[in-house]
Amino acid sequence: MQSVDLKDDRSEIVHYNLDDEPVYIRRAMLSSYHNYEAPPHWHDDIEWIAVLQGEMNYNINGEIITLKQNEGVFVNAGQLHYGFSPSKNECDFICILIHPMLLCVSPAVEQTYVMPLLENRSMPYLKLSADVPWQGELLAGVLDMYRAKEAPAAPLTVSSLFLKMWSVLFRHSDTSASPKSQSGDFTILKNMIGFIQKCYREKITLNDIALSGAVGQSKCCKLFDRYLGVTPNEYLTQYRLRQSTWYLKNTDMTVTEIAQSVGFSGSSYFAETFRKWCDRSPSEYRRTERQGAE
Repeated sequence: MQSVDLKDDRSEIVHYNLDDEPVYIRRAMLSSYHNYEAPPHWHDDIEWIAVLQGEMNYNINGEIITLKQNEGVFVNAGQLHYGFSPSKNECDFICILIHPMLLCVSPAVEQTYVMPLLENRSMPYLKLSADVPWQGELLAGVLDMYRAKEAPAAPLTVSSLFLKMWSVLFRHSDTSASPKSQSGDFTILKNMIGFIQKCYREKITLNDIALSGAVGQSKCCKLFDRYLGVTPNEYLTQYRLRQSTWYLKNTDMTVTEIAQSVGFSGSSYFAETFRKWCDRSPSEYRRTERQGAE
């Protein structure tokens, strides 16, 4: 089960794993996420996904694409995104997060080659296919970075590969085009998500969520449905349930104490909701997860 740590602005804190470089590299299975669905999140880092086997859907700012073997996606910084599979198909993929500061080797490079792409609102993401030669080069770069992770001088190799990939992406991007006007709806949604993630332990109503985005309840519901495919209350409940899994795995708190800690009004309702979500009771989940970790 995967969780997401958050900054004060509710964007994800990325725990880098390449020495002292702002780089995170891992190979993962979609089944490692509950119900084959990663939690929706955003971060300041650039993200690369390359699918090795299987397939999954990927939601970026409410747009859903399908990624299959030999395909992937570039996700620009600050975009709301997550991978999932409604039919619970397995997907073996590489995920790489790199902070754009790694590209800024000089002020001139930053101004001329980094910021025009980073701030290009007309390209929040780019689906990649190995059938397109230059996109195949980017996917090959993702694989090369993964292979270099444990090699000598890994930070140097990964940095070099990232600069090369950015050069390819820059050459095939229209940075002179007028950017699409970005709807304020996305910012409103992130504010409402941030409110839920900050205050989920408290009693929260639909009106509270809508007020945090300075919109009415109707628009609040429409935004959650458009970008995430759930109601605000469904998102709130799912977030509370995800948080509860950490307490079940890592503490000896009782089920009643955990229910109260994550915002449920009672332990019976929490247990019933958890079973529907996880096909196991909280106690069964705790037992099987701890046995699996031994």
